[in-house]
Amino acid sequence: MAIIVLFEVRPGGEAGPGVAEPVVVAVHAAGGDPDVIEDPLSMTLCGRDSAPMEHAHYERTAPGQPWYPPEFAAQRCPECEWALRDL
Repeated sequence: MAIIVLFEVRPGGEAGPGVAEPVVVAVHAAGGDPDVIEDPLSMTLCGRDSAPMEHAHYERTAPGQPWYPPEFAAQRCPECEWALRDL
């Protein structure tokens, strides 16, 4: 199963002209939709709705790298991480 990394951003934290970068509250993982490449399934591995989340466009480039972008280690979802151990 492909894993899609998603950012949960603070409500109202969307980026735009003159607006700071969105604030990432949590980093989640979702399974990839088998019919549409790079689209996540409707629920994250921890059971949250993936629709309002932003695609991180992150992929590991080598074995042993974390499933999440390293700069967001403090924001990773522990429930998603736990679910990934079972895959």
